[in-house]
Amino acid sequence: MKLSAFTQFAWFGIKTILFRKKEPILGTVILTDKCNLKCKHCSVNNITAVVHPYAQIRKEMQTLYDMGVRILFFCGGETFLWKDGEKALRDLVIEAKQMGFLIVNVVTNGTFPIDLPEADLILLSLDGDRERHNAIRGETYDLIMENIAKATKDNICFYMAINQINKDAVRDVCLTAKNTKNVRAVSFNFHTPYPDTRELALNKEEKAECCRVITEMMKEGAPVFNLKSAFPYLMENNFPTPCHQCVVIENGKISTCGRCIDVPGLCEECGYFFVAEYTLLFRGNIKIIFEMLKTYLKYI
Repeated sequence: MKLSAFTQFAWFGIKTILFRKKEPILGTVILTDKCNLKCKHCSVNNITAVVHPYAQIRKEMQTLYDMGVRILFFCGGETFLWKDGEKALRDLVIEAKQMGFLIVNVVTNGTFPIDLPEADLILLSLDGDRERHNAIRGETYDLIMENIAKATKDNICFYMAINQINKDAVRDVCLTAKNTKNVRAVSFNFHTPYPDTRELALNKEEKAECCRVITEMMKEGAPVFNLKSAFPYLMENNFPTPCHQCVVIENGKISTCGRCIDVPGLCEECGYFFVAEYTLLFRGNIKIIFEMLKTYLKYI
């Protein structure tokens, strides 16, 4: 991370903590909900299958920037399906950098060529070893690993949603992240139970066991892009929600924290590790502050 970016983020954090501000720093643009997969745990794919036009996406990027957002995510659906004429995802990443966003990340299922060196991080969904990943996402594991091998930069971060199908594969994903070229780290979430996928959610004891395994893997040198200090809050689901420092924009609509805020009762069952980490950070949790500094400076 560049010193200028670190300074801006540090000043934002200090102001937010001291003055209890609710301005956003992290924003996500939903490019499309169109996806080439139908994953068992996903509730937001192909609802409209609309690919939003470039002019609209460009306007939404500017809207987030004007709000103070400096960490930008492009998300789907599947982001690499986004095109408008000659414009493709790479053009959006480059324009976001030129616009002034300090960190620009992309979320993908990894089934398309993912050589995108302009992105700071490519968050690639890997949901277990081959057997359990394929049980969730279809026969895609080998294709994903081939695409990772063909990338030209080590900016890939595995992104695993832990659920009832893959809860015993946390160690496997940590080891794969540690031993795979071009993979910088792995980031975890617990399954957030939308009404149609509630049976995949973990109970408190299962979350605790997953956190124990992740902690063990951290001690063994696995590159985990999460904060151990947030684990007790995630096990108990007792961290503050929503995260006012994060916003999502989709088809002109801005949502605080994420799209799931519109589902009654879902915030109380949030499984997103970053939500716990950010809300605790901006409440001034000392352990979180120091651990985030160490982790972010290492992996971004």
